[in-house]
Amino acid sequence: MAKTPRITLYSTPRCAYCKQAREFLKTRKIPFQELDIQQSVKARKQFDRLGARGVPVITVGEERMDGFKAGPLLKLLRDAGFSI
Repeated sequence: MAKTPRITLYSTPRCAYCKQAREFLKTRKIPFQELDIQQSVKARKQFDRLGARGVPVITVGEERMDGFKAGPLLKLLRDAGFSI
């Protein structure tokens, strides 16, 4: 059985799009790791290494999505092997 890729959500507490992305993943029972770039120096360094400019940034394995839109994230997850 193929291993599903790791999903990481880089976020901040006050970001409305981060909240939407979090709820999108939770309601679909998609396992993910959320990293708050304001509270964690390590998370901020990872975020900076990505060259990201704003949140949310969502990584699915090696693929990356900046911002949040349900349709493109759904496609990214399906392409990665998630059955949604």
